[in-house]
Amino acid sequence: MQLVSYLFFKNNAAEAFDFYAKCLGGKIAMKVTYGDMPESERVPAEMRNLVAHVQLAVGNAQLMGSDWCPPGDGTPYPGIHGSRVCLVVDSPEEAERVFKALSAGGEVMMPIAETSWSLRFGMFTDRYGAHWMVNCNRPA
Repeated sequence: MQLVSYLFFKNNAAEAFDFYAKCLGGKIAMKVTYGDMPESERVPAEMRNLVAHVQLAVGNAQLMGSDWCPPGDGTPYPGIHGSRVCLVVDSPEEAERVFKALSAGGEVMMPIAETSWSLRFGMFTDRYGAHWMVNCNRPA
């Protein structure tokens, strides 16, 4: 079993996932636009180049997403009003590198630093609006 984070974007999923691939050293394993889907002629022309599904592979991990924002306030579902992608890395140096790369152009909520539970931990919202935590656990 795997637990995979799935991020929803408003018309910039392709750009965001290219950025994530560069920062994390991953590879886009799959990208499907709404225009690639069956019966795409029913999709409005302005949506055909938007991402229906994208999958980023980073080692054995995956991150998925798409361009989708419902009408109204943009809240897709009632109930959960916040979440973060938690990226766990093996070294303080890697934590600092990834934090710096992914947070560039975003907003840092908690700068990367040593904490009581980790060698490095930090939180930010990236330039695309996705919320992240970077963690490097202390050895057991």
